[in-house]
Amino acid sequence: MKTRDLLDKITRKFLLNEEKDAPSINEHVENLNEFLNKMQPRSMNESKKFDTARKHLQEIKKLSRQLEEQIQLLEEGEK
Repeated sequence: MKTRDLLDKITRKFLLNEEKDAPSINEHVENLNEFLNKMQPRSMNESKKFDTARKHLQEIKKLSRQLEEQIQLLEEGEK
């Protein structure tokens, strides 16, 4: 498939809202974490970078959970 065709397909899906089961942020974080765990660092420097990336992902997960809790509280307050 040509790049142009792929971009057209993605744009069409976005505009027509055909992407109904979009993954949540937690699913994205878990996928990235699995990816990092499968990677084999070739040096100590790369190993440290992977560790830092894992820590950042954990922080993103924590902040995401806090945002979801705040959204839930706000939605409950509207009712």
